[in-house]
Amino acid sequence: MTDTAAGAQDPGTLVTEYPELRRPHGFTQEGLGWVPWLAPVPEADLTDVQRDALIEPRRASMPYFRLLARDPGALKARTLTDLDIFYNTDGGIGRAERELAAAATSRRNGCVFCASVHAAAATRESDRGADVQRLLDEGVAADLGDERWNAVVAASVTLAGTPLDFGAPDLARLRDAGLDDADILDVIGGAAFFNWANRLMLSLGEPEVPARRNTPEKEETP
Repeated sequence: MTDTAAGAQDPGTLVTEYPELRRPHGFTQEGLGWVPWLAPVPEADLTDVQRDALIEPRRASMPYFRLLARDPGALKARTLTDLDIFYNTDGGIGRAERELAAAATSRRNGCVFCASVHAAAATRESDRGADVQRLLDEGVAADLGDERWNAVVAASVTLAGTPLDFGAPDLARLRDAGLDDADILDVIGGAAFFNWANRLMLSLGEPEVPARRNTPEKEETP
């Protein structure tokens, strides 16, 4: 929790505002922080059930996951699904395209925090930082340089807009770009998961530029 919070927070507080928060001015691949509007479970108060639901012990230090820990059953199911979609590479498409699907969905939905995390991961996995940055700067209609990536972004955006609009033409475009059924399933999984996850991030809190970053605000990604 940032020290800019307006007043002490406890489970009875409905909403905490951050009048002095340094907010990002646009989409970026730089690491961002995140602050909750609702009270997370204090780390020292996490029960064994809640800690088990975190799956990874390091998440106990993160306000977002401690907030979701108020419903440990939902958190555990959410986290296991997340890890399987993005880290189970036993078949299917590569990590870069899974992360690209998440980044494109987050860019379309306006989730600056999620876009920063998954755009940076797409760059890390693909070494195509300029193409990923073009997605952030220009939006989901940007030409990323090859049909495979463009098709992944287009499918993700269709799913994010109106899922029922995703159909045979989208599948045909993905197949024409060289994706097989397992690849397509991974793209759908990444996009669908973040179409839901973005809504959690956007409704429960907001991103901040960490104090450790000395980059002037005027240099933030537009």
